[in-house]
Amino acid sequence: MTYDLSQAHWFKSSRSKESTACVEIAHLDAAMVGVRDSKNPTGPALVFGPEDWDAFNTRVRNGELDHP
Repeated sequence: MTYDLSQAHWFKSSRSKESTACVEIAHLDAAMVGVRDSKNPTGPALVFGPEDWDAFNTRVRNGELDHP
């Protein structure tokens, strides 16, 4: 499925420093969440459904996606 992200309101975490490159997210229709690389705002983005977004965040918080 393709989403039009041209009007999405992207933002960084409040814990990110202004000059730090990181991911940005956007809350989309139907509780979908867009994710993109702040260094490449016109590049590709991922779109998560609500259940997948919750599962992803849980895994991040638990350190399951940390590099060794």
